[in-house]
Amino acid sequence: MAESSSGRLRPLLILLAKIVVSGGLLAWLFHIAPVDRVWAIAARASFAWLALALALYLVQLLVSAWRWKLLLTAQHVAIGWLSLVSSYLVASFFNNFLPSNIGGDVIRIGDTTAKAGSKTLATTVILFDRGIGLMGLVFVAALGSSLGAARAVPVWPSVLWGLLAVAGALSIPAVLAPGSVAWVLQPLRVFHAEWVGERITRVTDALGRFRERPCALAGTFVGAVVVQGILVGFYVAIARSMNVPVPASALAVIVPVSFVVQMLPISVNGFGVRESTFTVCFARLGIPGLLPESAVAMSLMGAALMMLSSLSGAAAYVARSDRQARVGAAGG
Repeated sequence: MAESSSGRLRPLLILLAKIVVSGGLLAWLFHIAPVDRVWAIAARASFAWLALALALYLVQLLVSAWRWKLLLTAQHVAIGWLSLVSSYLVASFFNNFLPSNIGGDVIRIGDTTAKAGSKTLATTVILFDRGIGLMGLVFVAALGSSLGAARAVPVWPSVLWGLLAVAGALSIPAVLAPGSVAWVLQPLRVFHAEWVGERITRVTDALGRFRERPCALAGTFVGAVVVQGILVGFYVAIARSMNVPVPASALAVIVPVSFVVQMLPISVNGFGVRESTFTVCFARLGIPGLLPESAVAMSLMGAALMMLSSLSGAAAYVARSDRQARVGAAGG
């Protein structure tokens, strides 16, 4: 009974800790950037530029679904692109409105498990999608840093290019020699030899199929770079809407870094952490007019537009639930 109570209490304590971190950071930010000044900057935003930003965000969702389809097709899993777009929209809704950034992945895995014939395979595809997406993010950050915005973050361009090289050095052999991955994972069989062994086999089979379709992996990486480029454009449009004089090359570094920071499970959906990242990076640029309130306003506006866009996922989820209910009633 005590263990059961402890198990239920732990998630609540983690959520409370995240609320404290997000709340504390936002309180500090609103101390150095008063709410009235942040609101004044946000209130002057051009509707046309914000509409463009919202359109760009929707486009990156479409490209992200296309990347996902490339990986599934490489695994001989046939699912229509529109179905994947719907699933991605629902996943985006859960990512934005649940206090976790993995809720959307659970949705995507659940939506493809039946067609994939294996939850392990569906999960492997999502992990590849995430990994390649992260490599695309680092590539855009390294490129932006190399173009002269290195002072925006305390990371040299060579470090970013080095991280990308290390990621490639680890992932390429895994695809070219799936047996090496099986060898590395063998010690896990001590926990449950048969169950773990079956999962290792499915993972290595998936890696073998990726090896047979290198163009799919290359296309997914290009898609990941395009997605990150679009997201940089999303924030460029927000900056222009508020007349914030931040260079696009600087945002090419700041935006990817902010997304990486948001992945840390220390806040509620990145709130506070994301705004702090923008504020610190803007200060490092040393450009007149880049005030703390500009950074906070831009970051919060970006979050608001993402949440607004993801509401379409709520509509897709309700429509899906109604359709499943009708099918169930007809079957009954």
